Amino acid sequence: MGSELRVLSNSCSQFEWVFADRTQVSLDNLSVLQSQLETIEPDFILNFGAYTAVDKAETEQELADVVNHLAVAIIALYANKNKAKLIHISTDYVFDGTSSIALTEEAITQPLNVYGVTKRAGELACLKLNPDAIIIRTSWVYSRFGNNFVKTMQRLLQERDTISVVNDQIGSPTYAADLAQVIMDIVTAQEWIPGVYNYSNEGEISWYEFVLAIQEIGGYICEVNGIPTSAYPTPARRPAYSLLDKSKIKFVYGVNVPDYKDSLAVCMKGGL
Repeated sequence: MGSELRVLSNSCSQFEWVFADRTQVSLDNLSVLQSQLETIEPDFILNFGAYTAVDKAETEQELADVVNHLAVAIIALYANKNKAKLIHISTDYVFDGTSSIALTEEAITQPLNVYGVTKRAGELACLKLNPDAIIIRTSWVYSRFGNNFVKTMQRLLQERDTISVVNDQIGSPTYAADLAQVIMDIVTAQEWIPGVYNYSNEGEISWYEFVLAIQEIGGYICEVNGIPTSAYPTPARRPAYSLLDKSKIKFVYGVNVPDYKDSLAVCMKGGL
């Protein structure tokens, strides 16, 4: 996310942008986080940082909670006291996956794994300590930068003759560049409207269908087999259905949401 926003920031000169790494803003070191924020003195805080190793979080619960919850509380309180606008990124993993319709911002949250529990705790802390904050829940994020699902699948589709992908977990991918543009639109909007918002690309697909789209766009020759979640056990449970309803962000901020396949093609062609 940060890398995609950095690209957009080149054409937005009304702000002085600071893209802080782990040494400048230490989400895993609460004793120094407050002073780090005071050193930067931001007018806007865009918190993309998180502990996202979903399976590893099952055995690193304390660290996941520090980064996804306790650090968020410090950031939210700082932003509230210093009148800094805060956008915090959250996840579809706050839901349990039992819905059969797209999830609105008011849908009941009931995380299935430690990652989801800590992200929900971060949401609650953010809302309590800074009612003026904006929280954006997103899902299946990928980018042309860094390591992510799309890049992994591109590599496997070229290296292997056959791959198997879960076909009973339903949602929609999010191209990080699209989400970065939404964040830029919110930051530069005439009115700041706090609250929880959903954002992902359009489309209701499984991970299996996502890989088929990657294969089609890339022209890769590989047999792709769909398998049930039960055939691919992981330490952390995943929601079976986490499609996000984007009606609110479309209405409030006039956001245009591209189809997942269109954005996937843009990303795979270099993000141009």
